[in-house]
Amino acid sequence: MDVTQPKQEHLLALKVMRLTKPTLFTNIPVTCEERDLPGNLFNQLMKDDPSTVKGAEALMLGGMLTLPQNFGNIFLGETFSSYISVHNDSNQVVKDILVKADLQTSSQRLNLSASTAAVAELKPDCCIDDVIHHEVKEIGTHILVCAVSYTTQTGEKMYFRKFFKFQVLKPLDVKTKFYNAETDEVFLEAQIQNITTSPMFMEKVSLEPSIMYNVAELNTVDSAGESESTFGSRTYLQPMDTRQYLYCLKPKQEFAEKAGVIKGVTVIGKLDIVWKTNLGERGRLQTSQLQRMAPGYGDVRLSLETIPDTVNLEEPFDITCKITNCSSERTMDLVLEMCNTNSIHWCGVSGRQLGKLHPSSSLRLALTLLSSVQGLQSVSGLRLTDTFLKRTYEYDDIAQVCVVSSKVK
Repeated sequence: MDVTQPKQEHLLALKVMRLTKPTLFTNIPVTCEERDLPGNLFNQLMKDDPSTVKGAEALMLGGMLTLPQNFGNIFLGETFSSYISVHNDSNQVVKDILVKADLQTSSQRLNLSASTAAVAELKPDCCIDDVIHHEVKEIGTHILVCAVSYTTQTGEKMYFRKFFKFQVLKPLDVKTKFYNAETDEVFLEAQIQNITTSPMFMEKVSLEPSIMYNVAELNTVDSAGESESTFGSRTYLQPMDTRQYLYCLKPKQEFAEKAGVIKGVTVIGKLDIVWKTNLGERGRLQTSQLQRMAPGYGDVRLSLETIPDTVNLEEPFDITCKITNCSSERTMDLVLEMCNTNSIHWCGVSGRQLGKLHPSSSLRLALTLLSSVQGLQSVSGLRLTDTFLKRTYEYDDIAQVCVVSSKVK
């Protein structure tokens, strides 16, 4: 944008221009086959053109840089930079020049001027230059307000201002999904889509967890002892493409015992996204705090702490269960019963007393089973009875285990 104040009204002229990175020059290749009438004329002209890449003249992308010809697009998270120049077009000295630049958004007004002090005097054909920077944190309409005040030789105080309006667009579309594991772990899937018209280089996508959780990124694979991104070495995101990131959150040790009884909405953390466009223009976005609704487990929660993935046929194997009293007021007196199924058989005494379980507390049980059927079998048949209220809680399909035939020597 470039606006010049008319000379007949004021002694000073104001120019405002946006500072952006240059772009690669593009040209439209014109070529033909040698048997056509122009022969090799078009090909020779492209080879002689200094803007083309030698050896790749038929490509549209050239080897030169061009300055921006228009205001361009501004996206949320990028840094808006602008050059402000006040020039004295008159033949007299102007005094007490004060240049002020404000940015008006839908919610606030920001002062972007580097200095608030007035310039004592400005001689003819001299200018005052300033460069302002602002990281854009809101979408929608923005108005850059540039105001100039000065005093003439006759002592008359003059003032004028100009408005420059531009739109800030949304660069990314971020969608999140939560998955609750059988344990207290929470898996977060973040879908990030590039909704601009140019490719992006995804420099960093990380999750900053809340005070309750530790986070593990699941977006790399181990190859030859080194971690490599699942998206490859070149993490470019083309326009309208979507990429999925996965994170695993585990409760910290001090919150692990309470994780099973947390109810309502809990804060997980926020995503921090950093990208680069064109010739290294950097952008950064941080989402608001992500929240999830904690699942309801009723009065008593039964979860598995350890279980083997694969077991041998008709050979005992051990599992570890965790029983949590999700009530915040009532103490329970629990009795454990184990019911055999067609494939899974429990080894131990059924109907044994587990004792009293106080509110928001838990206990761990080591149990032994064996399977008489091969294949993927479901662990079922646990029953917990609260003798105080005469209420029974049934737990079936707790987990699955793969049963294989034992090795024969």
